[in-house]
Amino acid sequence: MLRVVLVIVLLGVYIASIIDVIRTPSRESRRLPVFAWLLIVVLLPVLGGAIWWLLGRVWPDRRRGRRQVASPDDDARFLRQLDDEAWKRKMRQRRGDDDSAAPAEG
Repeated sequence: MLRVVLVIVLLGVYIASIIDVIRTPSRESRRLPVFAWLLIVVLLPVLGGAIWWLLGRVWPDRRRGRRQVASPDDDARFLRQLDDEAWKRKMRQRRGDDDSAAPAEG
């Protein structure tokens, strides 16, 4: 019975390792490209998975909580907000509700 449980656990770790390697973006793997990590994990089932989890995977920094954005143009929410504001301004101009759209004559 213990052998069956051990085989099931190792098979689960093997499958989880393969899925994690496949789902990892290429910029988030250390030392080797994702394809090379996938070959290592598939060809060396238990050892390859352990090596991937210890050396290949980039773990998030839990001390900071959220990932820090380097500049505003790297922040997807900020860019989406700018697009929404530009769209709203354009719609106000089309309806004629925007006073700033008309050139000041004087």
